[in-house]
Amino acid sequence: MKSRLRVLRAERNWSQAELAERLAVSRQTINALETERYEPSLGLAFRIAKLFGLKIEEIFQPGDNA
Repeated sequence: MKSRLRVLRAERNWSQAELAERLAVSRQTINALETERYEPSLGLAFRIAKLFGLKIEEIFQPGDNA
């Protein structure tokens, strides 16, 4: 799954740790999402979308294997 998470985080000058704290997840989870090694649960995807004021599909797109 492709993600704009790194770009959105960088636009706000947030570290991975800061974003993780805002979402109540670990920094490792943020890293895994940004490097496309982990797909978020639906609940986490909704929390991310709400935090950035975007729709889920504006942040996450199907990858090559979708």
